[in-house]
Amino acid sequence: MSGVTPEIAADFIVEAQEILDRLGEQLVELERAPQDSEQLNAVFRGFHTLKGGAGFLGIQPMVELCHAAEETLGAARSGTAELDPLHFDAAQRSLDWLQAMLDAVAAGTEPEHAPPELIAQFALVAPPAPQPQAAPQPVAAPAPAGGDDLISDDEFEALLDQLHGKAAPGAKPAAAPAPATAAADTITDDEFEALLDQLHGKAPPGAKPLPAAAPAPAPAAAAPPPAPKPLPKPAAPRPASPPPRAAAAGEAEHTVRVDTRRLDAIVNLIGELVLARNRLKTLRARLRDDELDRAVASLDVATARLQSAVMRTRMQPVGKVFSRFPKVARDVARSLAKEVELEMVGADTELDRNLVEALADPLVHLVRNGIDHGVEAPEVREASGKPRVGRLRLAAQQEGDYVTIEVQDDGAGIDPERLRAKAREKGLIDPEAAARLGADECLQLVFLPGFSTKTQVTDISGRGVGMDVVQSRIRELGGQIQIQSELGRGTRFLIRVPLTLAILPTLLVQAGEAVYALPLARVQEVLHAKPSALGWFDGRPVMDRQSHTLPLVDLRRWLGLEPLSGNGALTVVVLQMGDARFGLIVDQVRGREEVVIKPLPKALRGLPGYAGATLIGDGRLALILDVDGLRASSP
Repeated sequence: MSGVTPEIAADFIVEAQEILDRLGEQLVELERAPQDSEQLNAVFRGFHTLKGGAGFLGIQPMVELCHAAEETLGAARSGTAELDPLHFDAAQRSLDWLQAMLDAVAAGTEPEHAPPELIAQFALVAPPAPQPQAAPQPVAAPAPAGGDDLISDDEFEALLDQLHGKAAPGAKPAAAPAPATAAADTITDDEFEALLDQLHGKAPPGAKPLPAAAPAPAPAAAAPPPAPKPLPKPAAPRPASPPPRAAAAGEAEHTVRVDTRRLDAIVNLIGELVLARNRLKTLRARLRDDELDRAVASLDVATARLQSAVMRTRMQPVGKVFSRFPKVARDVARSLAKEVELEMVGADTELDRNLVEALADPLVHLVRNGIDHGVEAPEVREASGKPRVGRLRLAAQQEGDYVTIEVQDDGAGIDPERLRAKAREKGLIDPEAAARLGADECLQLVFLPGFSTKTQVTDISGRGVGMDVVQSRIRELGGQIQIQSELGRGTRFLIRVPLTLAILPTLLVQAGEAVYALPLARVQEVLHAKPSALGWFDGRPVMDRQSHTLPLVDLRRWLGLEPLSGNGALTVVVLQMGDARFGLIVDQVRGREEVVIKPLPKALRGLPGYAGATLIGDGRLALILDVDGLRASSP
C-alpha cells in the first residue's frame, strides 16, 4: 500500500469491516431466497465495493477473491447462471478469508492469497442456455423519459460496444470519444455520463453528441424492435461506482468520524468530574452555606447532563455484534447437518461500544453451543413431533441501566440429573453436596470449570473454552448470566450487563471502618431485623422472609473481622443472584452514589468477591463487591 496515507487505509479498514459484517447476514438471506434480486444486488455491491477499495490500496489477494465472487454473482444477476449450494459455501468461506486479509492489513502485514480451490469453486457456474440468434438492432436515442435515468442491460451493452468498437458483425464501428485498446473494457466517468446524457437526450448545450452505430442490414419484413423497458428499482444495471453510503448530502454534514481513543479520554475526564462533584456534595453538607448549595446544585445538574451526552456518543447498537451470527449459525448448522433458523430481536438496543465488542466472544460461544448441544438433528426432531427446522432466538432489550440479552433454542433441553451425575463423575462436587442440589441448582453446574457433557471435544462449541469462561467474562463486564431449561422444550441463557462500564450506580455500605460499594441493580431491598430472627441451616445463617428462607452472608465474617457486640437490630441488604436471593449483613447503609470504576489494587486482583475500586465523596477508597463471587466464596 505504498503511497497511500494511513488515514485512507484506516478509513478503508473501518468501511470494509462494516461491509463484511453486513455481507454475512445478506448471504444467509440470499441463500434462503435465491430469486430475491434486491438481496442479490446488495451482495454483489458489497463484493464490488470491497474489490474497488482493495484495488485502490493495492491489496491484490482481496481483489482476486472479490473478483471471483463478483463474476459468479454477476452471472446470476444477468440470468445466465443460477447460484447453487457450492456457490454459497464459497461465498461464506470467502468472508472468512477476507476477514483474515483485513486483519492482516490492519496489523501491517502482507495478507495471504485465498486457496486456488476456493477461487475454482466460484467458477462452477452453469453455462448460459442457448439463445436464439437475433439480428443486431441499431442503438437509437429514445425520447426523454421525464427524468428516469434507468437503462436496460441491452442498451448498456450496446453503448459499451459502440464506445469500444465491439459492435456485432455487419455493424459500422462508431467513433469513440477517446482512443481505447481492444482489450479495455472500462470507461471513464465522463464517458459514462456522456453516454447516459446522449441516450436520454440530456446532453448539455453546445456538447457534441456521440455518433450512433450504423444499423445492420435487416429483413424488410422485420418488425421494429419493442422499446426497451427500464430495470425495476433499486438495482441499476452495472453501476459505474458503488452508491454513496450517506443517505443525503445534508445528513452527512451532521456526522463526523471520531477516533475512539478521543472518546475514551473524554469519558475518563467525565469520570473525574463526577468524582469531584461527589466530593463537593459531601463538603456542602458539612459547610451548610446557601450560596455554596446553589452552586453545587447547578454543577450537579450540568455534570449529569454532560455525562449523559458523552455516554450517548459512545453507545452502539448490539446489532453490530448480532450481524455476524446469521453466518455463524449457518456455518455451524451446515457442518452438523442440522437445519436452524436464527431469529434476531432488538438489534437496535444500544450499549457502550466497549461492551458491544466484549460481548462478541461469549455470544458466539452460546450460539454455537445452542446449535451443537441444543438443537436436535432434523430426523430426531420430526420423530418427536417437532418441526424439522430448529429455532434459535437472539434478543436484546434495555431494562433501566442494564441491557438483557437472551439466547434461546427450542432443542432437547438439559437434563439436571445428567448434570448431577457428570459433576460427581468428574469429581467437581462431592456426592453429599450433589444430592442436596435442586433441579435449578443442577443447571448451574454447567458453569463449573472443566465441566462438559460432551464425550468428544469438537471444533463447534467447546474448542477448549467452557461455560465457566463465558460466565467469568460476563462477570468481568459487571453482569450476570442465568440458565433456564426444560426437557424437550429447549434452553434459555439470559445475560444482564450494565449500559456502560465507565460509571456505576451503587449502594454504599460499611463494615468496620471500611466502605464498600454494591451494584445498585443487584439490590432488591434493605431490611432491619432482630438477631433473634436469625436461624442456622447447614452451618450457614438464614432468616425467614415472606414464607421462604433467605440465606445470609455476614460481611464482617467474610472479611475476617470480629462480629458486632450487642443485641441491636441487624441491617440486611437483600441482593439478587440469578433467580435466587440472599441477604448481606452490614454495619450500616451510607446511601446511593454514582462511582467511577477503577482497577483493583494489585494485592486484591484475582481474589473472589471483588470487582473493582473507586473513590467516594469523602475522598476515601471504596472496594466494589462482586455479588456472585461474594456469595460463592462465603464460608
